[in-house]
Amino acid sequence: MFLLLCRRLSAMAVNEFKDAVYKGTLTRAISNVQQRPLESFNSHTLSIAITGESGSGKSSLINAMRDLCADDEGAAETGMLDTVMRDTKPMAYPDPILPGVTLWDLPGVGTFYFPLDTYCEQLNLSQYEFFIIVGSQRFRSDHARLVREIQRMGKRFYFVRSKADVDLDASRRQRPSSYNQERILQQIREDCRRGVAAEGVGHPQVFVISSREPNCYDFPLLRQTLQTELLSLKRHAFLLSLPAVASPIVNQKKAALKGEIWKTALFSCLLTAIPVPGLAFLCTFFLFRTHLFKYYSSFGVDDRSLSALARQVGEPVRELTAVMTSLGTTPMMALKLLSDSVGAAVMVAEYSWKRLPVFGAMVSGGVALVTTYFMLRKCLASVADDTQRVLSKALEAERENTI
Repeated sequence: MFLLLCRRLSAMAVNEFKDAVYKGTLTRAISNVQQRPLESFNSHTLSIAITGESGSGKSSLINAMRDLCADDEGAAETGMLDTVMRDTKPMAYPDPILPGVTLWDLPGVGTFYFPLDTYCEQLNLSQYEFFIIVGSQRFRSDHARLVREIQRMGKRFYFVRSKADVDLDASRRQRPSSYNQERILQQIREDCRRGVAAEGVGHPQVFVISSREPNCYDFPLLRQTLQTELLSLKRHAFLLSLPAVASPIVNQKKAALKGEIWKTALFSCLLTAIPVPGLAFLCTFFLFRTHLFKYYSSFGVDDRSLSALARQVGEPVRELTAVMTSLGTTPMMALKLLSDSVGAAVMVAEYSWKRLPVFGAMVSGGVALVTTYFMLRKCLASVADDTQRVLSKALEAERENTI
């Protein structure tokens, strides 16, 4: 019953988010998510990708997290031969302990089928919402590449240093007189933390474990941390999905506004056909100015709306305007560019009008029609693209406040 209620709340929140985006109230779209309690995200399914080099213990980790042995029914296949035979496609395993969590056993990075340079593209890592990078040796370049790619996608991860029991046994045999388990484990942790931190990750979460001894080392802490952060991670994943939800809504609104452009272009044609010097430029420019401001305001990316959105997500407004790549980062800058394009076209029309009044009126109207139609379409498309970029940036800022 609780999960069913959560699903209904989630569907309601998505619909409210879509409605707010369509109406151009991006602040309301974000507030719908901000005001939701963490418990309401419980119904969201979290896809956790277990990745790392082949043979690092990814499958053993999955079995240990699911409280299964290698020979239990439904367990992930382990062992060198099984790894080679299986390491060609991701395998999904539902977590029986954590609700709504699917563990994905990914092929090893750097194998024959999945070389390091193409690993992320081949496996389409963007489809996964959270990552656990598993390494059985020192922090390596393969791990660094994965960390960079995960950060580029704006997603989160844990770094798990596996096979701690093997390292401890080797150290005990090599230096029995100076053997100190806690000191060795701490050295392993620090090595991994330095490697992850070197990739620009603040406060990296590193766990040193042995899947063969799930009650020892950092394995209990790994389980506890994942369980404690689960709802926050699901909220983070939900926020990551919203740009894709918003995209068709923005395109739907763009299509609706595009259908009105021909009316404006025809009106411009009729006005500029009137034989009054300078009227063509003034009318066309006025229409551009009116509709460009209308587009910015309608999509919710005008100066006032951007300032409110920036305050809401705790981000400087310049960070939002920096992602805007339309005719200008503000309507005033865009109008300057428009005036140059429109002015040149209308001057040609007015020159023809002075030479041949009737023919000139036709040319003037035709130029205004074509110029208005295509330039407004270009403006509308640019503002719509800016809307998606601004919304993605705002959601990114909100995600940073998730954990």
